[in-house]
Amino acid sequence: MSSIYDILILGSGPAGLTAGIYAARAGRKVLVVAGTKWGGQLMLTTLVENYPGFSDGIQGPELMMSMRKQAERLGVEILSNEFSQTDFSKFPFKVIIDEELYQGKSVIIATGADNIWLDVPGELQLRGKGISTCATCDAFFFKGKEVIVVGGGDSAMEEALVLSKVAKSVTIVHRRDKFKASFAMQERVKTDPKIKILWNKTITRYFGDQHLEGVFLRDTVTNEEEQVKTDGVFVAIGYKPNTEKFTDIALDVKGYVIKKETRDEEGLLKYTSSTSQPGVFVAGDVQDYRYRQAITAAAEGCRAALDADNWLSENEEDLRV
Repeated sequence: MSSIYDILILGSGPAGLTAGIYAARAGRKVLVVAGTKWGGQLMLTTLVENYPGFSDGIQGPELMMSMRKQAERLGVEILSNEFSQTDFSKFPFKVIIDEELYQGKSVIIATGADNIWLDVPGELQLRGKGISTCATCDAFFFKGKEVIVVGGGDSAMEEALVLSKVAKSVTIVHRRDKFKASFAMQERVKTDPKIKILWNKTITRYFGDQHLEGVFLRDTVTNEEEQVKTDGVFVAIGYKPNTEKFTDIALDVKGYVIKKETRDEEGLLKYTSSTSQPGVFVAGDVQDYRYRQAITAAAEGCRAALDADNWLSENEEDLRV
């Protein structure tokens, strides 16, 4: 007989662990499937200064470890393994972990999203050696240096503005002749004296031995290629939600889980974190491509846990196994 939990939580970032904390405090039997790289993107972050309650800031891994310890103290079971398959088409919901079956009366999807990389030669070898996706995390290491930011959306603009405070110069490389970022963000970038823009350019490969030394840029109009030296490259071309293992949940055109509000017979708001499958809820970056903040993910984890708890109570008779 496989293990049956009241709430199965897939993911262990701020959304997943917060959901676990709230679910455990509600008296539910909870399993968090954390994965082999638990903790989400905050595990790759240094100083976090925008999470309330820490006047001097806190290191990302330290914050996540505190969340994990809190969840475990409250009785949340945490499994540091990857799940390979899910079945949300019928009750009880099923998750396969290392070829073993785990079942849940309800599920919270909190698998997050990962950065999209350029996937060009040299990138994999030089990640963390001059190539980054987080200016807030790594800008300090490029103080007084020349850096490149790749992208044309708000994220790329934000990266460039953060870096301009410490770097000697920032060059934005964009493959088109105009940005898709908001007008306000574009204006901030274009009026910053330390930021310059290279239109219609794309990185075709990196070069460097132990550390990044430069890139090869290809002109998307003329197809000409040139070699450019730089101390660092920050890739900001978007995120990919971790939803490839979900085959029976509705996703949007970008691959994010579609979150929908559920209302009662009187039209009053009932659940705010529902998915296309009743009993399966969602929280965090796996459904959020706009805010992507630790605090919003944690808040959504709270909502999802409360929704799951209420849903379980409401359907208690039908969920007996």
